[in-house]
Amino acid sequence: MTKKQIAEKAVQALKNEYPDAICSLTYTDPLQLLVATRLAAQCTDARVNMVTPALFERYTCAKDFADSTPEEVSEYIKSCGLYKTKSRDIVNLGKMLVEDFDSEVPDNIDDLIKLPGIGRKTANLIMGDIYGKPAVVVDTHCIRLTKRLGLHNIKDAKKIEFILRDILPPEESNDFCHRLVLHGRAVCTARKAYCEKCCMSGFCPKKI
Repeated sequence: MTKKQIAEKAVQALKNEYPDAICSLTYTDPLQLLVATRLAAQCTDARVNMVTPALFERYTCAKDFADSTPEEVSEYIKSCGLYKTKSRDIVNLGKMLVEDFDSEVPDNIDDLIKLPGIGRKTANLIMGDIYGKPAVVVDTHCIRLTKRLGLHNIKDAKKIEFILRDILPPEESNDFCHRLVLHGRAVCTARKAYCEKCCMSGFCPKKI
């Protein structure tokens, strides 16, 4: 099978296995997802979801973050790890949104990655989940599973993103990445691939 054929089979298998493909971070608007995703770096989504209710009650818009200080923000996010760096990024992110983007979260990757602490992974998540545009969120699960599927043999996230953009149906790519996270946590884990219970074992090169 070609890589494109494997990708199409993987899309369908994961769609059948996980029909509800949603982001596990809790948010109600674009800014909240942007901030929550920044907090999720080297931290579990579950932990982020524990701290964001109080954070988002205190800071309801970009200007609230812009007018705050890293020291104040850090009091809300200490349990997320790397809180000093994250709090500084979040305050500066708020300032840039206010000054350069009329307090709105940009709707394109080039502008999103200008924001402090925001890389292509987060930018793609915003593009897919908020703006409904084709997106490829390359996180550790995506890298690991797509490599095991034989879709690439590299570690560079940006290169992987563009490889997957070429072989995935654009309308499926965002949900596919969410499903990779679910499957990577439950079945194809970093420690071990449980091929005997994997919905992709019939065509995955690792299993074959």
